[in-house]
Amino acid sequence: MKISAALLSLLLPAMAIAQNYQGMSEQDMQNMMEKMQEMQTCMQGIDQSRIDALEQRAKKMEAEVKSLCAKGKRDAAQNRAMTFSREITNDPDIQQMRKCGDSMKGMMPTMPMMGQVDRPEKSGGHICDE
Repeated sequence: MKISAALLSLLLPAMAIAQNYQGMSEQDMQNMMEKMQEMQTCMQGIDQSRIDALEQRAKKMEAEVKSLCAKGKRDAAQNRAMTFSREITNDPDIQQMRKCGDSMKGMMPTMPMMGQVDRPEKSGGHICDE
């Protein structure tokens, strides 16, 4: 249920934008709503307790990285962040969430600034500098 609520809270702003976007027809809105239902159904197969555990690990890792940065151990912080990033990328629940979200790709018409949300600029910097 938490996943559904979180998903809905993430998609409501996009729906509000879509309603005000003149290039989106009634049929486009209907298609988007159908895709959102498909995504919600897909997400129901994900165990919320594992997502919660993953979130706790992420918080712990963030504190660890910040501590390493504060101690001047920049390489150790960068390595820890990269290792965790690989773990998250390979996590089956995260992969399933991505798969569920893929159904929404291409549903929203192209709008100014939206590309920046999908592909934020990489800082190319160090984890301690963010």
